[in-house]
Amino acid sequence: MHHIAIVGSGPAGCYLADSLLRILPDAWIDVIERLPVPFGLIRYGVAPDHQSTKAIARVLDRALARDRVAFFGNVEVGRDVRLDELLANYDAVALAVGAPRDRTLGIPGENLPGVFGSGAFVNWYNGHPDGAAPDLRAVHAAVIIGNGNVAIDVARTLAKDSAELAGSDLSPGVSAALQAMPIERIHIVGRRGPSEAKFTEHELAELESLTRAGLIVHDPSTLQGEGGVIETLRRFHTGAPRSSAITIRFHFGLTPIAFEGTGSLERVRFRGTEATAFELPAQLAVTAIGYEARACCSVQPANGAFANDQGRIGERLYVAGWAKRGPTGTIPANRAEAQEVAQRIGAEIAGSERPGRTNLRALLDARGVLWTDYAAWRRIDAAEIARAPEGRCRDKFSSVDEMLEVAGNSGNSSRKT
Repeated sequence: MHHIAIVGSGPAGCYLADSLLRILPDAWIDVIERLPVPFGLIRYGVAPDHQSTKAIARVLDRALARDRVAFFGNVEVGRDVRLDELLANYDAVALAVGAPRDRTLGIPGENLPGVFGSGAFVNWYNGHPDGAAPDLRAVHAAVIIGNGNVAIDVARTLAKDSAELAGSDLSPGVSAALQAMPIERIHIVGRRGPSEAKFTEHELAELESLTRAGLIVHDPSTLQGEGGVIETLRRFHTGAPRSSAITIRFHFGLTPIAFEGTGSLERVRFRGTEATAFELPAQLAVTAIGYEARACCSVQPANGAFANDQGRIGERLYVAGWAKRGPTGTIPANRAEAQEVAQRIGAEIAGSERPGRTNLRALLDARGVLWTDYAAWRRIDAAEIARAPEGRCRDKFSSVDEMLEVAGNSGNSSRKT
């Protein structure tokens, strides 16, 4: 018999659990998640109006529902249980903890009110318990720094009207804050040229359907080369101008050098390709420049991810997903990689008399940890769907306490399935 713990329940963790079940028919797998609910970036990172992408949660859910898998939600490694305790009780431990921390620019003013990393900002509008609400009441102009799909997601969310958000899982409170914002200008700024942008053509083209936004390329002379992204940007520039409440303007070849303001953000300063100065007034700035992993107990990341040899960190300790390779790749890439890591785990570990979840439950109960199992997650899931207002597919609980209350029970006795 093999007992395996997977820390993290996003795509990498769930795909790894599914692959291990296929490779090791005698494996018992415990998925440990710091929030009471699973699915990581699918739930909290994918844009709220991209429900077709979020639908992959149904596939991930099937892995958690399997007989030999147990879900331990609201359990944080380092807070509730140590990594060395997991290694003592399991034949293998895999870290699938993602890359939850925003990379920083390291320039003056980055801590000014009004300046956010994209992870923090997306957490807010996706209802993550860690997401702090920004004050958008005086935001007339926003600067988004980054040339990837996350920058497009943020711009689209800021620019959509209430009708365009129908069918999303944006909460009523977030919707109200966005619709009350007096925004007129959104600047999407990249350090490199458009030929090096990481937008996908499909995400970029979505902006053309926005009912209240016009699209402009600030310097059309930068649109050199060929390809879908370049052609889409050219179409923005050459398309018939229309009267619009919001202008989305693309800038290329600008390096941010400072966020400035007295008490809160007022402007962002840039340096151009020929050391020219450039300034954009703004009351909101979102940096979408990538993410990095956080330490897990004594295991420290380097360059945004955990050093590993094809998924192996050390004896009986493995890693998958963004924590393994950094914040790159698509959801299908996580599946393929999880299969490779599962093959390695299956080839390297031996069965033992380690107790696995029996001891994990005992440790958590002795420490008074209110953990949620799969049945508790399904109660939370059903309650979020049931309370969704008209025009929304779900209304997420945005605090851990709310989730635990809906999950039921102040203790864990009935969760020991």
